[in-house]
Amino acid sequence: MSKAWIVDDGLWDLIEPLLPPWPAKAPGPRPVLDRLCLQGILFVLHTGIGWEDLPQELGFGSGMTCWRRLQRWTEADVFDQIDQLLLARLNAANRIDWTRAAMDGSHIDAKKGGAGTGPSPVNRGKPGSKHHLICDGNGTPIYVLTSGANVPDISRALDLLDCYPPIVGRPGRPRRRFDALLADKAYSSAAFRQACRERGTEPIILKPKTPVIPKPKTPGIKGLGKLRYVVEQTFALLHQFRRPAVRWERRLDIHDGFVSLACVLICWRRLINWTTQRSC
Repeated sequence: MSKAWIVDDGLWDLIEPLLPPWPAKAPGPRPVLDRLCLQGILFVLHTGIGWEDLPQELGFGSGMTCWRRLQRWTEADVFDQIDQLLLARLNAANRIDWTRAAMDGSHIDAKKGGAGTGPSPVNRGKPGSKHHLICDGNGTPIYVLTSGANVPDISRALDLLDCYPPIVGRPGRPRRRFDALLADKAYSSAAFRQACRERGTEPIILKPKTPVIPKPKTPGIKGLGKLRYVVEQTFALLHQFRRPAVRWERRLDIHDGFVSLACVLICWRRLINWTTQRSC
């Protein structure tokens, strides 16, 4: 944990070419190095401290400097680009499970309100947000959306299926559709099932005539939890980063920047673990 925010050389080699360049003759003092600012952002991501509390002795610059750099990189979609690059590398290594995907939603508190918040049904109507997530069969996060805590899961389901770009990395056309989708009763809708089929994603049949996405008022499907645990595992990995686990940002884009950066780190660790196992 003490070095979790240190950017290793391999990850920096991927990130640096995607960062927007600084003007050749920028006014004012020399800006803090991008790598140091990224480590300051990662410090806030891991610990959840306020920007004004970022320790100056770490040498990452002031909290406001790191916040401005995060804003700049978020507006340039830097973290989304890195995430797609890492997903492509995982796909090239055959570490994306295309046989099934899982989706779900998870509530978080929103301490300061702002866009993408709403009264939380699980926290006495206090302001909250919800993370809508789709992952592959291995639990690798593919895409995350943020909405108000009062937004039903089913209303963002098609967005989860359609918003992320195709994933490259293997011979043939880039792929974005999974063979099957695992979801709970919150996604029960005939229209949604039909939309999945139109996109080439079919429900898995666990029992004869029993789809994975169950109809309302049907008993729980035996064995569904063993298949869907990966999405809960992915939420646990995402929310181990303290800053996305409790939303302090009023600006939705800054919060989503933290979420994208957390997904980058999850994918990077999986890629490194696979590389290490392969070399052993």
